[in-house]
Amino acid sequence: MANVAINQARKFYGMVEALKGIDIDIEDGQFVVLVGPSGCGKSTLLRMIAGLETISDGDILIGDTVVNDLAPKDRDIAMVFQNYALYPHMTVAQNMGFSLKLQGVPKDEIKSKVENAAAILGLGTLLDRQPRQLSGGQRQRVAMGRAIVRNPQVFLFDEPLSNLDAKLRVQMRTEIKELHQRLRTTTVYVTHDQIEAMTMADKIVVMRDGMVEQIGSPLDLYDRPANVFVAGFIGSPSMNFLSGTMTPDGFRTEEGIVLPVPAGAASGAITYGVRPEHIELIEGDGIAAELVVIEPTGAETQFVARLGGQSVTGLVRDRLQQRPGDTIRIRPMVDAVHLFDRSGARLDQSRQ
Repeated sequence: MANVAINQARKFYGMVEALKGIDIDIEDGQFVVLVGPSGCGKSTLLRMIAGLETISDGDILIGDTVVNDLAPKDRDIAMVFQNYALYPHMTVAQNMGFSLKLQGVPKDEIKSKVENAAAILGLGTLLDRQPRQLSGGQRQRVAMGRAIVRNPQVFLFDEPLSNLDAKLRVQMRTEIKELHQRLRTTTVYVTHDQIEAMTMADKIVVMRDGMVEQIGSPLDLYDRPANVFVAGFIGSPSMNFLSGTMTPDGFRTEEGIVLPVPAGAASGAITYGVRPEHIELIEGDGIAAELVVIEPTGAETQFVARLGGQSVTGLVRDRLQQRPGDTIRIRPMVDAVHLFDRSGARLDQSRQ
């Protein structure tokens, strides 16, 4: 295992700068997730760590070694791809042990390592099958097993669950996290799915347009997003944003509705953020809103309401008796409010 350091990494494709000076420190044994919308540069960065893309400027270190000019095979990493990349004519065992065979590892040692990895991943009864005889989840386990047998310093995952159905994604998410807890190998994982990032990561790197927007633990990013982009990207359903201005009475929306803010909140806010789960439905006093849509999911109910001319989404544990078109009373939980300035940056709030 090893730490990974990315120092002012840049990537140019002709005149286009895809990565704009990335700095990330990944500790030995950490599970770090790179997350962001399509085109933000996260997969490019992962491929640069792997050596599949050249670095235009800056340094990438694995352990104490600068690997900028090392071939992928010399970096002591193992990569798990989105499309599994299995050899269709080989059995599961042959696929898992192929890299060791290329290295000249003795057959008995290959067999032992493959069987150990298969036991960890529940593939013991499938070693004689070929990829076409496996489900998508089983194929992904084989791809992970191929990485495990190499015992690398770093695991790299490039959106490994995106080809799986929703139920299997949840199962595989748990299995990958459990695998990391068992092996404690430094892991860099790329996804565009913020739920994967929140549930799996020790540390999340949020990227946009080739730059890092914020780095922190999942709950750091959830509780203290650095700006409007991170606040809207992390959390599902995403945060509500209301436009307006700060006044002595609170935050006044463009329609003149006054919303509560934490005592001593900084002035200068033009955007009011509150997560759906931090909007309460109350009787009596509260802010009147028109109920637009109700989406029951069983354990929870999501609703959309119109507050003046702006929409807000709420998430409650109750089952609503109201119907679309009814007037409801809502109240943001004041200690969970987020305020942002004109640039989109988070404003300091007295509760922090």
